[in-house]
Amino acid sequence: MSADNPVIQDDMVVSVEYTLHLDDGEQIDSSAGRGPLEFLQGRGQIISGLEQAMAGMAVGDSKDVVVEPAAAYGEFNPDANQVVPQNAFPQDMDLQEGMGMQVQDEHGHVMEAFVAELRDDDVVLDFNHPLAGETLHCHVDVVNLRPATSEELAHGHVHGEHGHHH
Repeated sequence: MSADNPVIQDDMVVSVEYTLHLDDGEQIDSSAGRGPLEFLQGRGQIISGLEQAMAGMAVGDSKDVVVEPAAAYGEFNPDANQVVPQNAFPQDMDLQEGMGMQVQDEHGHVMEAFVAELRDDDVVLDFNHPLAGETLHCHVDVVNLRPATSEELAHGHVHGEHGHHH
């Protein structure tokens, strides 16, 4: 290693091991057993609060970051739901509360929604992210850092062998 230890800045490819907890201590995500998450810093590929907090960290650094909802998955919007008749869904679809699905609006935009409530003939879909309104407690360990290749910068994402993270 050279003396000038690289630190996280825009256009660096960052590999982190991480765990995410909610306020009540529930673990909702972790890289454990999956290998580190790789992302391109400065492109909004991870939640903005975490991206900002990690700027300037070096390999081997770890940090606990508390991310407010606005910098994570957004505040909870009580109006972001929609009542859909049950017969709008395929009959063989096993609708269950809490299940996620992708819904197209009339403009063809795909949105993530989940089933908030099943009624007799209707389904209430909630378009909030399941983690909207949640404060996230993240523990991150930086395991690798490298400058992005020109190809990665042109495409705006990392060319790892793990496929695409969303």
